[in-house]
Amino acid sequence: ASGQWLFPHRGREFYAEKPPVFMWLQAATYQAVGNWKVAFLLPSLLAALLTLWLTYDLSARLWNRRVARYAVLGLFVCLQFGLQAKRGQIDMVLVAMTTLSLYGLLRHLLQGPNWPLAWLGCFAAGLGTVTKGVGFLPLLVLLPWALVRWRHRDGGHVATTNVAPSAYGSAARWLLAVLCFVAGAGVWVGPMLVAVFQSQDPAFQAYASEILFKQTGKRYAGAWHHVQPFWYFGQVMLTLWLPGILLLPWLLPAWWRRLRRGDQRLWLLLGWSVLVLLFFSASPGKREVYIFPMLPALCIASAPLLPGLMRRVGVRWMLFGYVAVLALAACLLAVSALSGFGGWAHRLAAQRGIDESTLQTFLYWLLAFGICALAVLAWSRARRIGAALVVTTALLWMVYGLGLAPTLDEDSSARGLMQRVGQRIGPDAQLGMVAWREQNLLQSDRPVVDFGFKRSWAEQWAEAGPWLAANPSRRWVFVLGKALSPCVDADQVVEAGQSNRNRWLLVPGTAWESDCHAAMPSQPGPDE
Repeated sequence: ASGQWLFPHRGREFYAEKPPVFMWLQAATYQAVGNWKVAFLLPSLLAALLTLWLTYDLSARLWNRRVARYAVLGLFVCLQFGLQAKRGQIDMVLVAMTTLSLYGLLRHLLQGPNWPLAWLGCFAAGLGTVTKGVGFLPLLVLLPWALVRWRHRDGGHVATTNVAPSAYGSAARWLLAVLCFVAGAGVWVGPMLVAVFQSQDPAFQAYASEILFKQTGKRYAGAWHHVQPFWYFGQVMLTLWLPGILLLPWLLPAWWRRLRRGDQRLWLLLGWSVLVLLFFSASPGKREVYIFPMLPALCIASAPLLPGLMRRVGVRWMLFGYVAVLALAACLLAVSALSGFGGWAHRLAAQRGIDESTLQTFLYWLLAFGICALAVLAWSRARRIGAALVVTTALLWMVYGLGLAPTLDEDSSARGLMQRVGQRIGPDAQLGMVAWREQNLLQSDRPVVDFGFKRSWAEQWAEAGPWLAANPSRRWVFVLGKALSPCVDADQVVEAGQSNRNRWLLVPGTAWESDCHAAMPSQPGPDE
């Protein structure tokens, strides 16, 4: 730990990809529970529960409690929501903040005036921005709101009751809303900038420049990794937004009819979602989690239509087919691998360094899910497919959390690999790392010497070599297989193992050839 709460580190380098707010939350939960296995997942779980509650309450206030139940269950069954809720990553916390911001703004714009909630929404947008740079996106809802106000004026009054006629407010109130956004962002930006200006270290200025400019505007306009085509998010929706995306052929015409009738709730929810989609599609860099903030809003917009859609035979059979495919795929994949037909499971296990017993345990859990899902399907049939969908989703995440993820944890988290490394070099040895991954540092059983993370392999070896030579009998370097220096005696190199589809090696200090000046092999780009 660096002790730098304003300037997070990755090893010895500043970590400028994300602000530290999410890390603060994880540290706070660790102080509360005292267990890192729980603490690193708890912020995402709490954020997921908050998102579900906000979805329910906003739907109930805009429509009624029946619609709210459909909204929250619709969000729950979408695959991307469950995946992010169960991961110790930043995106679920971001979505909780963007949903809170939308909640406050929509309560004000559609049912207000309610300036305290509007100010809360702006503060949440600011806090979301310093959690992950796109937290400001809920403020875009003001654009469809302004369009609605402009289109539905009659003698100076809004011609519909769906938009609060007094939501305009005075300039002073809107100025306070701006200040609330600044206050939310200032939770971290303010103290960080003060520390930067007080420091004489150029590394602090470089950190501020990178995180405030390079990782925001420059990354959006000229992304240097995760480059995808304009239509990339279409395939994300077709997979990670299952099963909700299957209802789109019925939802689109129904939404269009309601929009033409002037339902301003849908104008704001759908208009904002389209703006978010266009915002991310315009950038060359795209990842599947970028459009995740749209999902709660789209579930709320879909919810008033779901009671009618669920009575349609075509919709019920479509969802029945989804559950059936999910269950049968799990059963067939597990049975084929357990019986030796097809080598997909063993190839995957070999790539990730998973042993045979771990693979078998994983497959038995997968088979158990498939059998249980088929049993639920047999009980529900098409008439109770809504209940079957919710139960199957709950089963999926229970099996994932209790069986699948824990079974693979030792291999996927590099915990098993680093335990073997510690045993191989002994308790008194010193360990350095070259071309390492974050999980290697996290799972190491001892303090580690690193030579940089973003530096080139040649630069890392330029320091690692002399470090090895200074105490060759006690020092080892853990290194990615393809980053091995030509100045290392290959005969002394020890295989550390496979993890995350990478080969890892251990280089003893005695293997370093100090008089060697050979050039390092070419280094792959950031996406390789």
